Amino acid sequence: MINGSSYKNAIISGANNIINQKAEINALNIFPVPDGDTGTNMSMTMESARKTMEETNAQSIADVSKAAASAMLKGARGNSGVILSLLFRGISKGLAGKDEADGKIFVDALKIGVDTAYGAVMNPTEGTILTVARMAYEAGRAACEEDNDPIIVLSAIASAAHEALDKTPEMLPVLKKAGVVDAGGKGLCVIFDGMVSLLRDGVMVDFDEEEAAAAPSLRGDGRDEFFVNAAAQFDTVINFTYCTELIIGRDPEITKNPSALRSYLETIGDCVVVAEDDDIIKVHVHTENPGKALQEGLKFGQLLAVKVENMKEQHRKAAEEYQKAVEQSEEEQRRKEALKPVAAVPGTGFVAVASGDGLETVFRDLGCQHIVNGGQSMNPSTEDLLEAVMATPASTVFLLPNNKNILLAAEQVVPLVTDRTVIIIPTRTVPQGLVAMLSYSEDATDELNTEYMTTAAKNVSTGSITYAARDSEFGSTKIKEGEIIGLNNGKLTLKDKDPVHAVVKLAKEMIKRDSTYVTVIYGNGISESQANTALESIKSRTNSNIEVSLINGGQPVYYFILSIE
Repeated sequence: MINGSSYKNAIISGANNIINQKAEINALNIFPVPDGDTGTNMSMTMESARKTMEETNAQSIADVSKAAASAMLKGARGNSGVILSLLFRGISKGLAGKDEADGKIFVDALKIGVDTAYGAVMNPTEGTILTVARMAYEAGRAACEEDNDPIIVLSAIASAAHEALDKTPEMLPVLKKAGVVDAGGKGLCVIFDGMVSLLRDGVMVDFDEEEAAAAPSLRGDGRDEFFVNAAAQFDTVINFTYCTELIIGRDPEITKNPSALRSYLETIGDCVVVAEDDDIIKVHVHTENPGKALQEGLKFGQLLAVKVENMKEQHRKAAEEYQKAVEQSEEEQRRKEALKPVAAVPGTGFVAVASGDGLETVFRDLGCQHIVNGGQSMNPSTEDLLEAVMATPASTVFLLPNNKNILLAAEQVVPLVTDRTVIIIPTRTVPQGLVAMLSYSEDATDELNTEYMTTAAKNVSTGSITYAARDSEFGSTKIKEGEIIGLNNGKLTLKDKDPVHAVVKLAKEMIKRDSTYVTVIYGNGISESQANTALESIKSRTNSNIEVSLINGGQPVYYFILSIE
């Protein structure tokens, strides 16, 4: 028999399991709106139950189940979270008055949950969490007819849920087109797995804080299968603009049946879900008139919480992100293709490390065949550098690390290459790398070019404007996290509140009478207007014999980089 204590721990284990795996479930979510990410919504719904389970003193399975269901309903997020809460709400009704449950009792309770969930959704769609729950129940029913052991029955339920999940792409063409299974169904499988782990195996799934936080990037880094396969994601038609959710505190003097509220909402929108318990009514609807939904809700009690989101605007932004991700994925693929090893042929090649579209373009224009993405806080590995060198079709390859933290990794490349000569130009900054490339002479030997490029790099002063990553103290100067700071050849010399003002001050500090060229490189977070303001301010404070130019580097971390020769 399953008692209150074991059921409580099973819910905690199931909650931990989906919290740990929410990122994986989010990546299956082919519908960008209206309800956010399925894994996040379902995990937050279960998190509400987990907290309640950890605090409750309930002893019977009936009381534990009721407490869990109530917490889930109050904490339910989005369609998937509400449906999940309804499943457990139905289970709670089936377990009412029970101290413990055998297989048949639990299956009967699950049947109530499945019926409740189906009944709450207008036009239920097969191939979703509803299908997974129904087929899991059917397998549980068949299992308990042979053996009433609740562990055997729950194992059958969990196993059948996975089998049903695998069939969801055949039931929903949009899933098949995207090459994924249903995200809500996957979430339910994960929860069942966590519960069975505790009840059958005696193993509580622990909450893994690092795993739960490590979401795969859905913002487009070229490595996420979600963006590669989910081309069907934005085929979804949005019939109504506003996703509207309400929590209504029930008024004991109002005897109207909440089914009347559901009937009304179906006349002004779709995706209607109305769930209730003794204290609250939870409402979800997509509509053009959220105000009408609120007004109707007031007829059943006080509004405790209201959320209204513009799904079409969410869809537009998500589509833009998707397109950007596709483009970045294609660019990543081109990079990989370009880094295939090639034979060394007579001639000279160049590999540089840089980050930012503008800086990459400048280095390519100066003759670099390959740019390794990296720099401060993004140090490439020796293997990354080696790949770029081996993809350069030249008998001699000059490698410019352009960062002091990459020098050591670059030096490791030399003994690893046997079919071509690798020469490290010890550039410690991007400006040093740019000037070194400008100093290369096609008429000189490799030895002379090494000397020319190294000497030129040493004669460059580098200034940079960035932000403080943490509170710190340099001598008598106290720096607060987020404050704008200026570095003169790596030494912190000023702080400010505005990056434009800071770069002008830094330039004034660094430019000497014998300076001849000043290049201002602006990065992410700086607009063209701000960059031109900085340029004109520096020019106005500089001797007319000094040439001052501007480059859009697009680099991260640094608002401005100054190159002074």
